[in-house]
Amino acid sequence: MNTNAAPVPAPSSGDLVTNVIMVGILAAVILIYFLNNPLKHSRDFKIRCFFNWFPLGLTYAFLYMARYNLTVAKSSLGDLISNQSFGDIFGIGSVVYGCAFLINGPMTEKIGGKKAIMIGSAGSLIMNILMGCALYSALNGGLAVQTLVTAFMILYALNMYFQSFGAVAVVKVNSHWFNIKERGVLGGIFGTLISLGLFYAFNWGDMIVEASRAVPSPNIGVLEQALRALLHINGTVDQIWYVFFIPAFILLVFFFIIMFAVKDSPEEAGFPAFDLGDASETEEGSQNLEGLALMKKLLTNPIILTIASIEFCSGILRQSVMHWYKLFVHHFGTMPQYASSFSAANFFCDNWGLLLCFAGILGGMCAGFISDKLFGSRRGPSAVLLYAVMLVCVIALVFCLRDNQLAVGVIMMVMSLCVIGVHGMLSGTATMDFGGKKAAATATGLVDGFVYLGTGFQAFALGRITSMGANEQLAWSSGWSYWPVFMIPFAIVGLILSIKIWKAFPGAKK
Repeated sequence: MNTNAAPVPAPSSGDLVTNVIMVGILAAVILIYFLNNPLKHSRDFKIRCFFNWFPLGLTYAFLYMARYNLTVAKSSLGDLISNQSFGDIFGIGSVVYGCAFLINGPMTEKIGGKKAIMIGSAGSLIMNILMGCALYSALNGGLAVQTLVTAFMILYALNMYFQSFGAVAVVKVNSHWFNIKERGVLGGIFGTLISLGLFYAFNWGDMIVEASRAVPSPNIGVLEQALRALLHINGTVDQIWYVFFIPAFILLVFFFIIMFAVKDSPEEAGFPAFDLGDASETEEGSQNLEGLALMKKLLTNPIILTIASIEFCSGILRQSVMHWYKLFVHHFGTMPQYASSFSAANFFCDNWGLLLCFAGILGGMCAGFISDKLFGSRRGPSAVLLYAVMLVCVIALVFCLRDNQLAVGVIMMVMSLCVIGVHGMLSGTATMDFGGKKAAATATGLVDGFVYLGTGFQAFALGRITSMGANEQLAWSSGWSYWPVFMIPFAIVGLILSIKIWKAFPGAKK
């Protein structure tokens, strides 16, 4: 017996503890929902409403997992997909998402939110299966690299088309179930569920990738071990395609849950209609508008257009942080001359999904509290305060990007908190307020479309900016040094536009 053999590290239980924390967060969200009852709804109504929004919210969260798994795959595949190719794939998908509102918003108004999210879930799960198959073929020698990139461009664009049903469907359904006085807290709740989606995408995604390695880490986590055994992982090739297959399976499960649990309105569930207190009550004739006429009405609404412009900036800032920080750390952290100074960044990268989740929860809840409790359910003040913090952060990032990676990581978290708070408050809540239940889906589609047009713009731009001088010995003279500079103008414009809607409120309650 070799008594000098190194001990085998015990499996890590960190992933198990983290997921228990997530269950606790879900329980807290549910408790907040039941405690927040300004209209004194009956107990039966609150319970039935819960079984409506909760499955919707989780489905939307898992749509996030089926959207951002591309980023997880890119981080794991290294040079198989270059920064520029990744930026192009995500950029094309984002532009498709942004333009899809022209079709999907009016369609959702006509068919209802329930059918819309079922279409989105079904389409996304099929596209994820096909992307998993393409990656399987590439990693096993069946597809050339350029063919894989082309396949991903097409399949991810189609995935993002179906993904675009998610936000409009959720808002369309909730616009019938929640009064304006409840929607600030609801925005915080859905900000939390969006943040859980980021946790599922990044932490669960990383867990799936680690479990699917041909040669696992010696201290692989308990859940990763269980997943590895369940999937019978073995062989000589990393089976990273599971990062697409598993979200597809989860969406299939929720497709059937939505089918049986969700109703488009309280009336369909056997409850009487009630005053929503939003633009539904004042915009006479809106219920008779359809398609292009409804779109024209929204496109001539200065408040909706201002919110959409703010969210264009939010899309740029949000994804500039969410997608590029880990790639930034991977780029410099692997260089011997910078590795030691990037040790602090490893904590943020290793817990990226969890930290984004916490940041998003705090951002969503803070934005909702500020709006409903401090400013009488006006959404503008929340956006102003959060954008002001983002501007300070992105300017600070310019000065500490090279020399203080702990500060960079903290800035990433604070910016994520702010931008998720703004996004939940404007795309998820203000669109219900100013669109009303008759135009909520179209308004949300328009605003969320601008978010993803901003996302596409930053993807194309940063994919090229971060590729400049990639092979230079003086790495800090490469395009990465322009990463924070790129964000500054959009933080300024977003702040100015947010100030313009400080006093905006639906006509019913002016």
